[in-house]
Amino acid sequence: MKKRVAVSLLGTKLDFYGKRVDRWQKWRPNVSLCSQQDLKIDQLHLMHDNRSVWLANQIRDDIGTISPETNVELHTLNFHDPWDFEEVYAKLFDWCKQQDFNTDQCDYVFHITTGTHVVQICSYLLTESRHFPGKLIQSSPDSRNPIKSVGQVQLIDLDLSRYDQLANRFDIEHQEGSQFLKAGIATKNEPFNRLINQIEKVAIRSPEPILLTGPTGAGKSQLASRIYQLKKMRGTVEGALVSVNCATLKGENAMAALFGHTKGAFTGALAARDGFLKTANNGVLFLDEIGELGLEEQAMLLHAIENKTFHPVGSDQTVTSHFQLIAGTNRDLQQQIRTGEFREDLLARINLWTYSLPALKDRREDIPANLDFELERFTRKNGKRVQFSKEARTEFLRFAQSPHALWRGNFRDLTAAITRLCTLADASRIAVEDVREEITRLASHWQQDVPADQHIVTQFLPPETAQSLDDFDQQQLSYVLQVCRQHQSLAAAGRVLFNVSRLQKSSSNDSSRLQKYLAKFGLKWSDIHA
Repeated sequence: MKKRVAVSLLGTKLDFYGKRVDRWQKWRPNVSLCSQQDLKIDQLHLMHDNRSVWLANQIRDDIGTISPETNVELHTLNFHDPWDFEEVYAKLFDWCKQQDFNTDQCDYVFHITTGTHVVQICSYLLTESRHFPGKLIQSSPDSRNPIKSVGQVQLIDLDLSRYDQLANRFDIEHQEGSQFLKAGIATKNEPFNRLINQIEKVAIRSPEPILLTGPTGAGKSQLASRIYQLKKMRGTVEGALVSVNCATLKGENAMAALFGHTKGAFTGALAARDGFLKTANNGVLFLDEIGELGLEEQAMLLHAIENKTFHPVGSDQTVTSHFQLIAGTNRDLQQQIRTGEFREDLLARINLWTYSLPALKDRREDIPANLDFELERFTRKNGKRVQFSKEARTEFLRFAQSPHALWRGNFRDLTAAITRLCTLADASRIAVEDVREEITRLASHWQQDVPADQHIVTQFLPPETAQSLDDFDQQQLSYVLQVCRQHQSLAAAGRVLFNVSRLQKSSSNDSSRLQKYLAKFGLKWSDIHA
């Protein structure tokens, strides 16, 4: 059977009752710890300072009286300031490192009833990190026990996996955080769900910059706002969320808007102004489209992130601001570094936590849930509930989840579509005719976004296939298709397309060459002239 070894600090007040005989009628933490019938302490390491040697010896003698099987070892440990966290933790840490813990033969407990609150916190941290390989134990008076000096004790095991209820509560809290970041939308896309789960952890645990990338309309601004709200609910920030679209910051005004300015710093500066960085003190600064910032602003921003200080325009006074940065961009910042438009050192500083939000077309399985979210949002905003008929919803989703729906504007396109459908619906019911009209509108809108020379490509290839082509292939195939449309036979189109190389061959077969070229894209001559 393993021995039980306890570590405790002498309670200079709670353990002290002098030499009076009635001290045995009083509750004393360390004496109580060794008085338990159901908890035998084989060895007690009792720490004390130089001023409490007499009291430490008295407690050791009293423990020897009521529990002669307990071997009490005294250790001198002096704290210059027992409320200094750094000092207390360092000395307890060093003490633990000096011990030869034998967990095969001994069970260890750390008594946390005595000492300052700082000592108790450090004891917890050392036990939780396994530098002290045991459990915590707490003693307290027990009014139900006729022997007042015995009191009661409680073991605390920091292995949360042994506490199903607590573990479940942590799981629920984590799920609630992730659902909050997704606005309660039950998404099914696994890569996106994994991404949100990690962002939830980072949002709560880290004050470092977060970089959100992805196409326009993928939800970067909304996610940044929800990250802030989650941090606010969990008490990790106190200040405000300051959202800035860097694309609107141009020229001289950019520096002043970000870092503030003094009165008279430039023409039109009639009064001093705090910039966005100062306003975000103790809060979150969201810089959307950070790739639009000029190089000078980028340099000052890097200094502000690293040092939490900056100088307003026209001032030599240092301003301090402790903010967490969330940056958003739809640009390729690495490409901007190569072209000299973005600072490499700034990107290195802000991409510790980088998350790329997928486009809506890459999350088609999440469209039904987002459709319901948009309907509910329309209801809250307009005070009018509108629903799809069963047939209309089926038809809309069939199109929305098909390759023909390009969703170039991502969630902005979806929001606009639902807003139009709800507004035009009669009797608060979206009908099949409404859906078909909206599908035509969306298809026409996306077709207008395609360059004119690519229109013919999208007529013959699925949208996703057309989008996957390099610009070279797009241009070449577009020209080939235009020539094919202008001729009635493969041979005639081939003579135009291969007008030089065919003359260099002893036997030209223009039809076969053109057939093979079209087949590379899954096309046949009959498809073009259908």
